[in-house]
Amino acid sequence: MRRLFSFILFSMISVFMLAQGHDHDHGDGHNHDHAHDHESHAGHDHDNGETHAGHDGDHHHANYLISNPNTDCGASVSVDQNHEYDPTATAIHHISDANVYTILDAVRIPLPAILYSKDRGVEFFSTGKFEAGHHDNGAKSYNGYVLFEGNIHKLACSDKFVDGTTAVDGFGRVEVAGADGKSVERRYAVIGGKGFLLEQKTIWDGGILGGGVTSFMDLSPTKSVVSMLIVCLILFFAFRAAAKAYTKNEGQAPSGIQSFLEPVFQFIRDDVAIPFIGEKKYEKYLPLLMTIFFFILGLNLWGQIPFLGSVNVSGSLTVTMILAVLVFLITNFSGNKNYWGHIFNFPGVPWFVKLILTPVEVLGLFIKPLTLMLRLAGNITAGHIAILSFVGLIFIFGNSGTNMAGATTGTILAIPLTIFMMSIELIVAFVQAFVFTILTASYIGAATEEHH
Repeated sequence: MRRLFSFILFSMISVFMLAQGHDHDHGDGHNHDHAHDHESHAGHDHDNGETHAGHDGDHHHANYLISNPNTDCGASVSVDQNHEYDPTATAIHHISDANVYTILDAVRIPLPAILYSKDRGVEFFSTGKFEAGHHDNGAKSYNGYVLFEGNIHKLACSDKFVDGTTAVDGFGRVEVAGADGKSVERRYAVIGGKGFLLEQKTIWDGGILGGGVTSFMDLSPTKSVVSMLIVCLILFFAFRAAAKAYTKNEGQAPSGIQSFLEPVFQFIRDDVAIPFIGEKKYEKYLPLLMTIFFFILGLNLWGQIPFLGSVNVSGSLTVTMILAVLVFLITNFSGNKNYWGHIFNFPGVPWFVKLILTPVEVLGLFIKPLTLMLRLAGNITAGHIAILSFVGLIFIFGNSGTNMAGATTGTILAIPLTIFMMSIELIVAFVQAFVFTILTASYIGAATEEHH
């Protein structure tokens, strides 16, 4: 029951944080130009920027240039004829969070949209209203909202589009000088041949982590939230099946799912929990360590399956931050007199040295969970970006489909590199789950260690 409670606790807190603040693992707020991977699709000429009848949700919207960027409603636009393929932006887009669940860039599963604003209250509808297409850009606006690169944005002039759906021609970006003289990106949805400014995607922190402040709050579950809940359910049923098997086949050799879970469980207990925390106290913290290990491992392995959305849950700073904060709280609330004495007292040390050591030790309390957060997110995200960048070699060498010989060369290079990187990522999935767990055990062990 304690392990089940831990799973539920991790899930509820992470779901809350992700739903309100998704995509904080990219501080630039996805300010990338990735609306231009493919200039056209068969049977469609999109350079005229017109809305197409019979939209199937998969065609590409033209990339627009904004002529008068300081106009919020009705800016002049033109089609950008010279955009090039950007592999970095494409990779970042595919590992980012979204309000739709995309499988193989072909199947898009709408998710619930839950939005709140002071003037409208709570609005609930399906993101299918946006008819998401290439790069999860919506072909329609709904009640003044649009779907841009998978995230819900509100039109600055939303009062003009509050009644149902309106066709969206495409999206555009432009750099302008901000009040402080720094360059600021403004994003536009092109509707009826005119550009309408987009508010930044909503965040829960009031702009502290970047991205700006919006007039609405997005409480919608994203594909990371959905993936996390699926992984938690899989883990729950896996452990449930193992528990039933132990009860049914008591005294017999493990079989089925037991054969995988039991050695891993024993390894974490015998080589992590007992050595670092001690035989007398390890049982108290064992459910936490097991929860952390299997939770992270499950998310890492789920993200390895490319046709299930290439999710990057454990590469999100939001999720790793919650895990790190919980470890920080549990560690310090478990700290004994000896632990705090080594931070504020330092017996036998001159007072002037204490003035230096105490701030360093206090700073170390926060650096430890910070490194936990950054290490896990950085390693998982880097692996996903590397794999997607290797796939991008096909488009780079093939000049976005115009050079068949180059595309063939890119494919020959991309396949072995991608397979190699996926193999490394499989190892990293286990290693990072283990590293997070063993460091957690070491922090708890140091906090609860008795003075000798």
